[in-house]
Amino acid sequence: MPQGVEQIGKKDIIWSYAATIFMVGAGVLLLPFILNQMSAETVGIWNIFQTITSLVMLLDFGFRPSFGRNISYIFSGVKSLQVDGVDVTQSSDVDYSLLKGTLKAMRTFYRRIALVVLLLLASAGSVYYAYILRKYTGDIVDAWIAWVLLIGINCYNLYTMYYEALLLGKGYVKRSQQITIVAQVIYLLVAIGMIYSGCGLTAIVGAQLLATIIRRILTYRVFFTKELCKQLERVDEQDWRMVLRAIYPNAVKVGLTHIGGFLINKSSILCGTLFLSLEQVACYGITLQVMEVLARCGAVTYQSYTPRLAQCRAAADLKQLTRYYGYSIASLFVVFLVGGSLWLGIGNELLQWIGSETRFVPNIMLCAMLLFSLLEQNHAISAGFIMADNKIPFFIPSLLSGAGTIILLVIFVVVLDWGMWGMILAPGLTQLVYQNWKWPSMIIKELRSAR
Repeated sequence: MPQGVEQIGKKDIIWSYAATIFMVGAGVLLLPFILNQMSAETVGIWNIFQTITSLVMLLDFGFRPSFGRNISYIFSGVKSLQVDGVDVTQSSDVDYSLLKGTLKAMRTFYRRIALVVLLLLASAGSVYYAYILRKYTGDIVDAWIAWVLLIGINCYNLYTMYYEALLLGKGYVKRSQQITIVAQVIYLLVAIGMIYSGCGLTAIVGAQLLATIIRRILTYRVFFTKELCKQLERVDEQDWRMVLRAIYPNAVKVGLTHIGGFLINKSSILCGTLFLSLEQVACYGITLQVMEVLARCGAVTYQSYTPRLAQCRAAADLKQLTRYYGYSIASLFVVFLVGGSLWLGIGNELLQWIGSETRFVPNIMLCAMLLFSLLEQNHAISAGFIMADNKIPFFIPSLLSGAGTIILLVIFVVVLDWGMWGMILAPGLTQLVYQNWKWPSMIIKELRSAR
Protein backbone atom coordinates (compact mmCIF):
# COMPACT_ATOMS: atom_id res chain seq x y z
CA MET A 1 0.00 0.00 0.00
CA PRO A 2 1.41 3.44 -0.91
CA GLN A 3 2.72 5.41 2.04
CA GLY A 4 0.39 8.31 1.48
CA VAL A 5 -2.76 6.23 1.70
CA GLU A 6 -4.53 5.24 4.89
CA GLN A 7 -5.62 1.61 5.26
CA ILE A 8 -9.37 1.00 5.30
CA GLY A 9 -10.48 -1.81 7.58
CA LYS A 10 -13.35 -3.09 9.68
CA LYS A 11 -13.13 -0.20 12.14
CA ASP A 12 -13.67 2.25 9.27
CA ILE A 13 -16.77 0.31 8.21
CA ILE A 14 -18.13 0.26 11.76
CA TRP A 15 -17.55 4.00 12.18
CA SER A 16 -19.15 4.58 8.78
CA TYR A 17 -22.30 2.78 9.87
CA ALA A 18 -22.33 4.74 13.12
CA ALA A 19 -21.87 8.05 11.30
CA THR A 20 -24.57 7.21 8.77
CA ILE A 21 -26.98 6.36 11.56
CA PHE A 22 -26.20 9.71 13.17
CA MET A 23 -26.25 11.70 9.94
CA VAL A 24 -29.38 10.36 8.32
CA GLY A 25 -30.80 9.15 11.59
CA ALA A 26 -30.60 12.65 13.03
CA GLY A 27 -33.40 13.61 10.68
CA VAL A 28 -35.45 10.65 11.88
CA LEU A 29 -34.69 11.36 15.55
CA LEU A 30 -35.68 14.97 14.98
CA LEU A 31 -38.90 14.03 13.20
CA PRO A 32 -40.94 13.33 16.35
CA PHE A 33 -40.10 16.80 17.71
CA ILE A 34 -40.81 18.48 14.37
CA LEU A 35 -44.05 16.61 13.77
CA ASN A 36 -45.20 17.16 17.35
CA GLN A 37 -44.47 20.90 17.40
CA MET A 38 -45.11 21.96 13.80
CA SER A 39 -48.14 21.90 11.53
CA ALA A 40 -48.30 19.80 8.36
CA GLU A 41 -47.89 23.04 6.39
CA THR A 42 -44.63 23.84 8.14
CA VAL A 43 -43.40 20.29 7.58
CA GLY A 44 -44.19 20.82 3.89
CA ILE A 45 -42.03 23.97 3.84
CA TRP A 46 -39.24 22.04 5.55
CA ASN A 47 -39.40 19.40 2.80
CA ILE A 48 -39.16 22.16 0.19
CA PHE A 49 -36.04 23.49 1.98
CA GLN A 50 -34.42 20.08 1.73
CA THR A 51 -35.26 19.82 -1.95
CA ILE A 52 -33.82 23.28 -2.63
CA THR A 53 -30.63 22.27 -0.80
CA SER A 54 -30.38 19.20 -3.03
CA LEU A 55 -30.85 21.44 -6.06
CA VAL A 56 -28.11 23.81 -4.88
CA MET A 57 -25.71 20.89 -4.48
CA LEU A 58 -26.09 20.25 -8.22
CA LEU A 59 -24.07 23.42 -8.84
CA ASP A 60 -21.08 21.47 -7.55
CA PHE A 61 -21.55 19.85 -10.97
CA GLY A 62 -19.76 16.62 -10.13
CA PHE A 63 -16.51 18.18 -9.00
CA ARG A 64 -16.64 16.92 -5.39
CA PRO A 65 -16.47 13.18 -6.24
CA SER A 66 -14.04 13.95 -9.07
CA PHE A 67 -11.76 15.93 -6.75
CA GLY A 68 -12.00 13.22 -4.09
CA ARG A 69 -11.17 10.49 -6.58
CA ASN A 70 -8.16 12.42 -7.88
CA ILE A 71 -6.93 13.15 -4.35
CA SER A 72 -6.95 9.36 -3.83
CA TYR A 73 -4.95 8.94 -7.03
CA ILE A 74 -2.38 11.50 -5.83
CA PHE A 75 -1.95 9.82 -2.44
CA SER A 76 -1.72 6.48 -4.30
CA GLY A 77 1.40 7.80 -6.04
CA VAL A 78 0.23 8.94 -9.48
CA LYS A 79 2.31 11.71 -11.04
CA SER A 80 -0.26 13.10 -13.46
CA LEU A 81 -4.05 13.36 -13.56
CA GLN A 82 -5.73 11.91 -16.63
CA VAL A 83 -8.83 13.06 -18.49
CA ASP A 84 -9.81 9.42 -19.07
CA GLY A 85 -8.64 6.39 -17.13
CA VAL A 86 -5.92 6.21 -14.46
CA ASP A 87 -2.14 6.64 -14.62
CA VAL A 88 -1.22 3.19 -13.28
CA THR A 89 1.94 3.51 -11.21
CA GLN A 90 3.95 1.58 -8.64
CA SER A 91 5.44 4.68 -7.02
CA SER A 92 4.82 5.20 -3.30
CA ASP A 93 5.84 8.87 -3.22
CA VAL A 94 3.21 11.58 -3.02
CA ASP A 95 3.66 14.38 -5.58
CA TYR A 96 3.14 17.36 -3.28
CA SER A 97 3.46 19.82 -6.14
CA LEU A 98 0.51 18.14 -7.87
CA LEU A 99 -1.38 18.03 -4.56
CA LYS A 100 -0.78 21.75 -3.95
CA GLY A 101 -2.02 22.63 -7.44
CA THR A 102 -5.10 20.48 -6.92
CA LEU A 103 -5.86 22.22 -3.61
CA LYS A 104 -5.63 25.61 -5.34
CA ALA A 105 -7.97 24.39 -8.09
CA MET A 106 -10.51 23.20 -5.50
CA ARG A 107 -10.49 26.47 -3.55
CA THR A 108 -10.82 28.60 -6.67
CA PHE A 109 -13.65 26.51 -8.10
CA TYR A 110 -15.78 26.43 -4.94
CA ARG A 111 -15.30 30.12 -4.20
CA ARG A 112 -16.85 30.95 -7.54
CA ILE A 113 -19.66 28.43 -7.18
CA ALA A 114 -20.60 29.79 -3.74
CA LEU A 115 -20.97 33.28 -5.24
CA VAL A 116 -23.23 31.92 -7.98
CA VAL A 117 -25.41 30.21 -5.35
CA LEU A 118 -25.72 33.41 -3.36
CA LEU A 119 -26.94 35.32 -6.41
CA LEU A 120 -29.37 32.59 -7.54
CA LEU A 121 -30.98 32.00 -4.14
CA ALA A 122 -31.24 35.68 -3.29
CA SER A 123 -33.00 36.40 -6.60
CA ALA A 124 -34.84 33.58 -8.38
CA GLY A 125 -34.96 31.41 -5.26
CA SER A 126 -36.63 34.15 -3.23
CA VAL A 127 -39.24 34.71 -5.94
CA TYR A 128 -40.12 30.99 -5.95
CA TYR A 129 -40.22 30.91 -2.14
CA ALA A 130 -42.51 33.94 -2.00
CA TYR A 131 -44.87 32.18 -4.43
CA ILE A 132 -44.97 29.06 -2.20
CA LEU A 133 -45.65 31.16 0.92
CA ARG A 134 -48.88 32.49 -0.59
CA LYS A 135 -50.51 29.25 0.66
CA TYR A 136 -48.77 29.35 4.03
CA THR A 137 -50.80 30.22 7.13
CA GLY A 138 -47.96 29.88 9.66
CA ASP A 139 -45.44 32.42 10.98
CA ILE A 140 -44.28 34.35 7.89
CA VAL A 141 -41.48 36.16 9.75
CA ASP A 142 -40.03 32.85 10.98
CA ALA A 143 -40.32 31.43 7.46
CA TRP A 144 -38.32 34.31 5.94
CA ILE A 145 -35.64 34.25 8.67
CA ALA A 146 -35.25 30.52 8.02
CA TRP A 147 -34.91 31.26 4.30
CA VAL A 148 -32.09 33.76 4.88
CA LEU A 149 -30.28 31.22 7.07
CA LEU A 150 -30.82 28.57 4.39
CA ILE A 151 -29.08 30.80 1.85
CA GLY A 152 -26.18 31.25 4.29
CA ILE A 153 -25.74 27.55 5.01
CA ASN A 154 -25.85 26.59 1.34
CA CYS A 155 -23.24 29.19 0.37
CA TYR A 156 -20.90 28.24 3.22
CA ASN A 157 -21.41 24.52 2.59
CA LEU A 158 -20.41 24.90 -1.05
CA TYR A 159 -17.49 27.21 -0.29
CA THR A 160 -15.93 24.56 1.99
CA MET A 161 -17.21 21.42 0.24
CA TYR A 162 -13.76 20.31 -0.87
CA TYR A 163 -12.82 19.59 2.77
CA GLU A 164 -14.82 16.35 2.62
CA ALA A 165 -13.12 15.28 -0.60
CA LEU A 166 -9.73 15.78 1.07
CA LEU A 167 -10.46 13.53 4.05
CA LEU A 168 -12.04 10.71 2.08
CA GLY A 169 -9.47 10.97 -0.69
CA LYS A 170 -6.68 10.52 1.88
CA GLY A 171 -8.50 7.51 3.31
CA TYR A 172 -9.33 9.15 6.65
CA VAL A 173 -12.65 7.32 6.75
CA LYS A 174 -12.81 6.71 10.49
CA ARG A 175 -11.85 10.26 11.43
CA SER A 176 -14.27 11.70 8.87
CA GLN A 177 -17.11 9.67 10.37
CA GLN A 178 -16.17 10.63 13.93
CA ILE A 179 -16.37 14.30 12.95
CA THR A 180 -19.76 13.64 11.37
CA ILE A 181 -21.04 12.11 14.61
CA VAL A 182 -19.86 15.09 16.69
CA ALA A 183 -21.53 17.53 14.30
CA GLN A 184 -24.80 15.59 14.21
CA VAL A 185 -25.00 15.35 18.00
CA ILE A 186 -24.59 19.13 18.21
CA TYR A 187 -27.21 19.57 15.47
CA LEU A 188 -29.73 17.39 17.32
CA LEU A 189 -29.24 19.02 20.73
CA VAL A 190 -29.39 22.59 19.39
CA ALA A 191 -32.34 21.90 17.07
CA ILE A 192 -34.43 20.19 19.74
CA GLY A 193 -33.75 22.96 22.24
CA MET A 194 -34.66 25.68 19.72
CA ILE A 195 -37.79 23.85 18.53
CA TYR A 196 -39.15 23.70 22.07
CA SER A 197 -38.22 27.35 22.51
CA GLY A 198 -40.71 28.15 19.75
CA CYS A 199 -38.20 29.04 17.03
CA GLY A 200 -40.03 27.09 14.31
CA LEU A 201 -38.22 26.60 11.00
CA THR A 202 -35.42 28.85 12.19
CA ALA A 203 -34.53 26.22 14.80
CA ILE A 204 -33.79 23.53 12.22
CA VAL A 205 -31.87 25.70 9.75
CA GLY A 206 -29.93 27.54 12.45
CA ALA A 207 -28.85 24.26 14.04
CA GLN A 208 -27.76 22.95 10.63
CA LEU A 209 -25.63 26.05 10.05
CA LEU A 210 -23.88 25.72 13.42
CA ALA A 211 -23.23 21.99 12.94
CA THR A 212 -21.82 22.56 9.45
CA ILE A 213 -19.37 25.22 10.68
CA ILE A 214 -18.12 22.94 13.47
CA ARG A 215 -17.77 20.03 11.06
CA ARG A 216 -15.71 22.06 8.60
CA ILE A 217 -13.37 23.39 11.32
CA LEU A 218 -12.66 19.88 12.62
CA THR A 219 -12.17 18.50 9.11
CA TYR A 220 -9.64 21.19 8.24
CA ARG A 221 -7.61 20.50 11.38
CA VAL A 222 -7.49 16.74 10.74
CA PHE A 223 -6.30 16.99 7.12
CA PHE A 224 -3.91 19.93 7.26
CA THR A 225 -1.43 18.51 9.76
CA LYS A 226 1.83 20.31 10.55
CA GLU A 227 3.77 17.73 8.54
CA LEU A 228 1.56 18.11 5.47
CA CYS A 229 1.69 21.91 5.66
CA LYS A 230 5.50 21.77 5.77
CA GLN A 231 5.59 19.51 2.72
CA LEU A 232 3.30 21.85 0.81
CA GLU A 233 5.36 24.92 1.77
CA ARG A 234 8.50 23.33 0.30
CA VAL A 235 7.15 22.89 -3.21
CA ASP A 236 5.78 25.07 -5.97
CA GLU A 237 2.24 24.27 -6.97
CA GLN A 238 1.44 22.87 -10.37
CA ASP A 239 -0.74 25.11 -12.51
CA TRP A 240 -4.21 24.79 -11.03
CA ARG A 241 -5.72 25.50 -14.45
CA MET A 242 -4.08 22.36 -15.82
CA VAL A 243 -5.52 20.38 -12.92
CA LEU A 244 -8.99 21.67 -13.68
CA ARG A 245 -8.56 20.87 -17.35
CA ALA A 246 -7.72 17.26 -16.46
CA ILE A 247 -10.64 16.92 -14.03
CA TYR A 248 -13.19 19.04 -15.89
CA PRO A 249 -14.43 16.62 -18.61
CA ASN A 250 -15.42 13.79 -16.28
CA ALA A 251 -16.57 16.17 -13.55
CA VAL A 252 -19.03 17.69 -16.01
CA LYS A 253 -20.25 14.22 -16.93
CA VAL A 254 -20.77 13.44 -13.24
CA GLY A 255 -22.53 16.78 -12.85
CA LEU A 256 -24.89 16.01 -15.71
CA THR A 257 -25.52 12.63 -14.10
CA HIS A 258 -26.41 14.38 -10.83
CA ILE A 259 -28.78 16.72 -12.65
CA GLY A 260 -30.49 13.69 -14.13
CA GLY A 261 -30.62 12.13 -10.68
CA PHE A 262 -32.15 15.27 -9.22
CA LEU A 263 -34.83 15.36 -11.91
CA ILE A 264 -35.58 11.71 -11.20
CA ASN A 265 -35.68 11.89 -7.41
CA LYS A 266 -36.51 15.47 -6.44
CA SER A 267 -38.57 17.01 -9.24
CA SER A 268 -41.68 15.32 -7.86
CA ILE A 269 -41.50 17.51 -4.72
CA LEU A 270 -41.10 20.73 -6.73
CA CYS A 271 -43.90 19.66 -9.08
CA GLY A 272 -46.10 18.57 -6.19
CA THR A 273 -45.92 21.96 -4.49
CA LEU A 274 -47.56 23.49 -7.58
CA PHE A 275 -50.44 21.01 -7.92
CA LEU A 276 -50.96 19.35 -4.51
CA SER A 277 -51.66 20.70 -1.03
CA LEU A 278 -48.82 21.31 1.42
CA GLU A 279 -50.31 18.51 3.56
CA GLN A 280 -49.95 16.02 0.68
CA VAL A 281 -46.45 17.27 -0.02
CA ALA A 282 -45.63 16.73 3.68
CA CYS A 283 -46.93 13.13 3.55
CA TYR A 284 -44.92 12.27 0.46
CA GLY A 285 -41.90 14.28 1.62
CA ILE A 286 -41.67 12.61 5.04
CA THR A 287 -41.88 9.19 3.37
CA LEU A 288 -39.15 10.20 0.94
CA GLN A 289 -36.92 11.41 3.79
CA VAL A 290 -37.11 8.11 5.63
CA MET A 291 -36.57 6.30 2.32
CA GLU A 292 -33.36 8.29 1.85
CA VAL A 293 -32.26 7.23 5.34
CA LEU A 294 -32.81 3.60 4.42
CA ALA A 295 -31.01 4.03 1.09
CA ARG A 296 -28.01 5.73 2.68
CA CYS A 297 -27.75 3.04 5.34
CA GLY A 298 -27.81 0.46 2.57
CA ALA A 299 -24.95 2.23 0.78
CA VAL A 300 -22.70 2.63 3.86
CA THR A 301 -20.41 -0.28 2.98
CA TYR A 302 -19.95 1.04 -0.55
CA GLN A 303 -19.29 4.60 0.67
CA SER A 304 -16.71 3.37 3.16
CA TYR A 305 -14.77 1.61 0.42
CA THR A 306 -14.92 4.53 -2.04
CA PRO A 307 -11.31 5.73 -1.46
CA ARG A 308 -10.11 2.13 -1.74
CA LEU A 309 -11.90 1.67 -5.08
CA ALA A 310 -9.78 4.40 -6.65
CA GLN A 311 -6.65 2.74 -5.26
CA CYS A 312 -7.70 -0.65 -6.65
CA ARG A 313 -8.25 0.93 -10.06
CA ALA A 314 -4.84 2.61 -9.91
CA ALA A 315 -3.27 -0.79 -9.12
CA ALA A 316 -5.51 -2.69 -11.62
CA ASP A 317 -6.60 -4.96 -8.73
CA LEU A 318 -9.95 -6.29 -10.04
CA LYS A 319 -9.90 -9.27 -7.67
CA GLN A 320 -10.16 -7.03 -4.61
CA LEU A 321 -12.65 -4.81 -6.43
CA THR A 322 -14.89 -7.87 -6.91
CA ARG A 323 -14.88 -8.52 -3.16
CA TYR A 324 -15.85 -4.94 -2.39
CA TYR A 325 -18.68 -5.11 -4.91
CA GLY A 326 -20.06 -8.27 -3.33
CA TYR A 327 -19.91 -6.78 0.17
CA SER A 328 -21.60 -3.55 -1.00
CA ILE A 329 -24.53 -5.19 -2.79
CA ALA A 330 -25.12 -7.78 -0.06
CA SER A 331 -25.31 -5.12 2.66
CA LEU A 332 -27.70 -3.05 0.53
CA PHE A 333 -30.20 -5.89 0.18
CA VAL A 334 -30.01 -6.84 3.87
CA VAL A 335 -30.69 -3.26 4.99
CA PHE A 336 -33.69 -2.90 2.67
CA LEU A 337 -35.16 -6.26 3.66
CA VAL A 338 -34.94 -5.63 7.40
CA GLY A 339 -35.62 -1.89 7.38
CA GLY A 340 -38.45 -2.09 4.85
CA SER A 341 -40.21 -4.84 6.79
CA LEU A 342 -40.08 -2.86 10.04
CA TRP A 343 -41.31 0.29 8.30
CA LEU A 344 -44.29 -1.44 6.72
CA GLY A 345 -45.16 -3.03 10.04
CA ILE A 346 -44.97 -0.16 12.51
CA GLY A 347 -44.23 3.06 10.58
CA ASN A 348 -47.57 4.87 10.84
CA GLU A 349 -48.19 3.52 14.34
CA LEU A 350 -45.03 5.30 15.48
CA LEU A 351 -46.19 8.56 13.91
CA GLN A 352 -49.57 8.22 15.61
CA TRP A 353 -47.86 7.48 18.93
CA ILE A 354 -45.85 10.72 18.82
CA GLY A 355 -48.98 12.73 17.97
CA SER A 356 -47.99 13.70 14.43
CA GLU A 357 -50.48 15.34 12.06
CA THR A 358 -48.50 13.89 9.15
CA ARG A 359 -48.54 10.22 8.07
CA PHE A 360 -46.50 8.09 5.70
CA VAL A 361 -48.03 7.13 2.37
CA PRO A 362 -50.31 4.03 2.39
CA ASN A 363 -48.48 0.68 2.52
CA ILE A 364 -49.20 -0.24 -1.11
CA MET A 365 -47.51 3.00 -2.20
CA LEU A 366 -44.71 2.39 0.28
CA CYS A 367 -44.03 -1.07 -1.19
CA ALA A 368 -43.67 0.46 -4.65
CA MET A 369 -41.32 3.16 -3.30
CA LEU A 370 -39.18 0.57 -1.49
CA LEU A 371 -38.80 -1.51 -4.65
CA PHE A 372 -37.93 1.48 -6.83
CA SER A 373 -35.44 2.80 -4.25
CA LEU A 374 -33.71 -0.60 -3.91
CA LEU A 375 -33.30 -0.89 -7.67
CA GLU A 376 -31.97 2.65 -7.87
CA GLN A 377 -29.40 2.14 -5.12
CA ASN A 378 -28.31 -1.12 -6.72
CA HIS A 379 -27.56 0.58 -10.03
CA ALA A 380 -26.04 3.65 -8.28
CA ILE A 381 -23.49 1.46 -6.46
CA SER A 382 -22.69 -0.34 -9.71
CA ALA A 383 -22.19 3.01 -11.44
CA GLY A 384 -19.85 4.06 -8.62
CA PHE A 385 -17.62 1.04 -9.26
CA ILE A 386 -17.51 1.97 -12.94
CA MET A 387 -16.74 5.61 -12.10
CA ALA A 388 -13.80 4.55 -9.91
CA ASP A 389 -11.97 3.86 -13.19
CA ASN A 390 -12.41 7.55 -14.09
CA LYS A 391 -14.95 6.64 -16.77
CA ILE A 392 -18.44 8.15 -16.87
CA PRO A 393 -20.63 6.34 -19.43
CA PHE A 394 -23.92 7.06 -17.69
CA PHE A 395 -24.35 10.83 -17.88
CA ILE A 396 -26.48 10.85 -21.04
CA PRO A 397 -28.81 8.02 -19.86
CA SER A 398 -29.21 9.86 -16.55
CA LEU A 399 -30.23 13.07 -18.30
CA LEU A 400 -32.65 11.17 -20.55
CA SER A 401 -34.14 9.45 -17.50
CA GLY A 402 -34.53 12.83 -15.82
CA ALA A 403 -36.30 14.24 -18.86
CA GLY A 404 -38.50 11.14 -19.00
CA THR A 405 -39.42 11.62 -15.34
CA ILE A 406 -40.53 15.21 -15.97
CA ILE A 407 -42.66 14.12 -18.93
CA LEU A 408 -44.31 11.32 -16.94
CA LEU A 409 -44.87 13.66 -13.97
CA VAL A 410 -46.77 16.05 -16.21
CA ILE A 411 -48.83 13.20 -17.65
CA PHE A 412 -49.51 11.41 -14.35
CA VAL A 413 -49.95 14.40 -12.00
CA VAL A 414 -51.27 17.18 -14.24
CA VAL A 415 -53.14 15.38 -17.04
CA LEU A 416 -54.34 12.18 -15.34
CA ASP A 417 -54.52 13.70 -11.81
CA TRP A 418 -53.00 10.62 -10.14
CA GLY A 419 -51.63 12.68 -7.24
CA MET A 420 -49.03 10.88 -5.12
CA TRP A 421 -49.20 7.74 -7.27
CA GLY A 422 -48.01 9.84 -10.18
CA MET A 423 -45.12 11.20 -8.10
CA ILE A 424 -44.08 7.63 -7.20
CA LEU A 425 -44.50 5.95 -10.58
CA ALA A 426 -42.92 8.62 -12.80
CA PRO A 427 -39.31 8.21 -11.58
CA GLY A 428 -39.63 4.48 -10.89
CA LEU A 429 -40.89 3.50 -14.32
CA THR A 430 -38.35 5.73 -16.05
CA GLN A 431 -35.47 4.03 -14.25
CA LEU A 432 -36.77 0.55 -15.06
CA VAL A 433 -36.46 1.21 -18.78
CA TYR A 434 -32.64 1.31 -18.79
CA GLN A 435 -30.57 2.37 -15.79
CA ASN A 436 -31.82 -0.21 -13.27
CA TRP A 437 -30.32 -3.07 -15.28
CA LYS A 438 -27.62 -1.49 -17.48
CA TRP A 439 -24.95 -0.51 -14.92
CA PRO A 440 -25.18 -3.64 -12.72
CA SER A 441 -24.84 -5.82 -15.85
CA MET A 442 -21.86 -3.77 -17.08
CA ILE A 443 -19.81 -3.96 -13.86
CA ILE A 444 -20.66 -7.65 -13.30
CA LYS A 445 -19.46 -8.44 -16.82
CA GLU A 446 -16.17 -6.59 -16.23
CA LEU A 447 -15.51 -8.25 -12.86
CA ARG A 448 -16.30 -11.73 -14.20
CA SER A 449 -13.82 -11.23 -17.03
CA ALA A 450 -11.05 -10.80 -14.44
CA ARG A 451 -11.52 -14.25 -12.90
